[in-house]
Amino acid sequence: MTSILTNAGATSALATLRSINSDMETTQSRIASGAKVEKASDNAAYWSIATTMRSDNKSLATVQDALGLGAATTDVAYTALESSIDVVDTIKAKITAASEPGVDKAKVQKEIDQLKDQLESIAKSASFSGQNWVYHDQNNTASTQAIVGSFNRDSKDNVSLTTLEYNTEDSSLIEKDSAGYVTNGKGLLSSNISWTDSSTGADATASVNYSVMGLNIENMDTDELSEALSAIDSVLTKMTDSAADIGAINSRIDMQTDFVADLMDSIDSGIGKLVDADMNEESTRLKALQTQQQLGIQALSIANSSTQNILSLFQ
Repeated sequence: MTSILTNAGATSALATLRSINSDMETTQSRIASGAKVEKASDNAAYWSIATTMRSDNKSLATVQDALGLGAATTDVAYTALESSIDVVDTIKAKITAASEPGVDKAKVQKEIDQLKDQLESIAKSASFSGQNWVYHDQNNTASTQAIVGSFNRDSKDNVSLTTLEYNTEDSSLIEKDSAGYVTNGKGLLSSNISWTDSSTGADATASVNYSVMGLNIENMDTDELSEALSAIDSVLTKMTDSAADIGAINSRIDMQTDFVADLMDSIDSGIGKLVDADMNEESTRLKALQTQQQLGIQALSIANSSTQNILSLFQ
């Protein structure tokens, strides 16, 4: 039936064309933005997951910065320990030289005093961003330092931080208070020296009432010089152990930095799988929709022209 009041064909063609135009707008939006889920109305579940994970990735980026700061701090501490070991090695050699007959121990002591000044200079300057792990005084006490290592979210959406901890008492070279060197403190160079003496055939803890920083060999006899040599060697062993500990935590920081970088890449990839548009698919769909749009326009034109045919009946 043909009616001049209701053109069912045109109405149907118009509805189809509207649907095609709507799909084209969606496809063009995805092509322009590169995302198939750009806002919550596109897919509330995927949008919520993607938004949360993007936020977590920003936190992980901050963790990367914290790890970089931690790595720099441990690098500086390790460099100070390594340089100090070389200086104490030289002091040990000076004591050995002073043990030879006829050597002027007063002159050797002047050389040792210069080396002690160098040790204090190394320890004081081993600071990065206000942190010094080898020199401690009233304003910078030895304590456990926590380096932020990771950002975590569990299945119940509880968040937490993983930290890498190190007690700077273990790397302290010099400890000072208002009265000067703390001889009973944690500083490897400023504390009185103790070591294991097995020369008698049985292990026994020996100690001397001086530190590396308080060493004075000027009036020492041969036995005392031998004792000083053993004491300095004991300090070297402890410094080597401390440097090894710093190296170990530095290595862990490097591994954690690599892991966080890989984790961020994985999260980005996962978000992309949820919300990114497949550009090949969208471009193919756009071509198809453009063809459908042209056909729809033609169908609407044909439907509209059918009413014009009625006029010929009255001519």
